[in-house]
Amino acid sequence: MSIDFVKRVVVVLFGLLATLTASAQFDPQMGQYMYMLAAYNPAAAGEGDLMKVAGMHRMQYVDIKNAPMSTWFSFNSPFRIGKTSHGAGIRFLNDRFGLFTNQSLYAQYAYRQRLGKGYLSLGVDLGFINVGFKGDSINLSKMGDEYHDANDEALPRASKSGMKFDMGIGLLYSTPVWWVGASYSHLTQPKIDWSDGTSGTSQVVKVAGTMYVTGGYHFRLKNYREWVLTPSAMVMSDFVSWDVNLTLMCDYKDRYRWGLGYRILGSVNILLGIDIISGLQLGYSCELPTNKLLLESYGSHEIYLAYGFDILKPKRTNKYKSIRYL
Repeated sequence: MSIDFVKRVVVVLFGLLATLTASAQFDPQMGQYMYMLAAYNPAAAGEGDLMKVAGMHRMQYVDIKNAPMSTWFSFNSPFRIGKTSHGAGIRFLNDRFGLFTNQSLYAQYAYRQRLGKGYLSLGVDLGFINVGFKGDSINLSKMGDEYHDANDEALPRASKSGMKFDMGIGLLYSTPVWWVGASYSHLTQPKIDWSDGTSGTSQVVKVAGTMYVTGGYHFRLKNYREWVLTPSAMVMSDFVSWDVNLTLMCDYKDRYRWGLGYRILGSVNILLGIDIISGLQLGYSCELPTNKLLLESYGSHEIYLAYGFDILKPKRTNKYKSIRYL
């Protein structure tokens, strides 16, 4: 496979992303995105040499009522068929924001082609998304202003939910030193219909497609080989709004890490982490708004836990393994 072919694939993928439109950004934020690439890019399924189980829980704007709360879970593994390399896995999201809920489950597959010093991976998500609304929790009677109509028929007055088929695509090139990838979720742009036929008002929610572009680089300091600096970035957009995350992590002995992040839309992020034992990784981040939200909440907090293991080819060694690297 030539570099020219890779360029053509990248051009086609970004051309496809540029032609897709959506009405609103739907997917939740993630501060420790660099450790859960498969949560938003199916091409990352099976990266590395180990099976990986990972989970992350995010509490956004703590102390604000009905603030977003999100939980991710993923399991993926590399495997081979003859001389070809592949990856497969599953991912799950449970997201709550205001009176809305978003639950999704996907199966992932990635084809991995050796190219230069790394792998070029093409991936796909196939699954279902369930969007709900707690209409029985609406109370407009106490609003007492001209902007809220307690008799508005467009508002569901009972709990509603609907499920639709959904899919996503992704492209990733990774080496032990750097990675770059792009993906598009909700490719089908599913429409959830909550209408029950009892009123003439349509209650349809359109789930917007979301593009992700991410990349990072591991700089091992020349005179201090135990130290690694990793700048990374993620752009998240539905082509209506944009969210840009910039992060700089510092690793010591491939085991202890800390760093700072900055979200263009208005927050700073403090990140900490440790590989507890061989293959077991724990991370924490505290994201503080740089606007007036800081006066109303205790920021956003995120816990990450992952374990990498290999049951197919057990090795008789006590050598320390880190799953931080792709």
